Amino acid sequence: MKKEYIVTRIDASPDGSPYVILSLSTSKDFREQSTPASPFGAGGVMGFTNMDDMVKNLNKMMSGGGMGQPGNVTSIKLDMHEYKELNLGVGDKVFLEVTKAESIGV
Repeated sequence: MKKEYIVTRIDASPDGSPYVILSLSTSKDFREQSTPASPFGAGGVMGFTNMDDMVKNLNKMMSGGGMGQPGNVTSIKLDMHEYKELNLGVGDKVFLEVTKAESIGV
């Protein structure tokens, strides 16, 4: 499986180790995040009619569906050597390929 992503953030490792954390979004998610907000300021507000609705939708809110944070973000941890070798920046397109290793004779 091969997927295309766009680098949305580059952060230093939170524990101070020599790693970089890349945040990646799919092209579709990136375009949705880039759309201008409503001029009336109601873009990221989730309304609830009762407490049960709020509890049901709490997971969606916390994952970025209603808090102004991007949802569906993939993060990759690279060491500094890999990061410098790839020469990545915010906005660059990257491809990730995931393959399953074949095990013979297990």
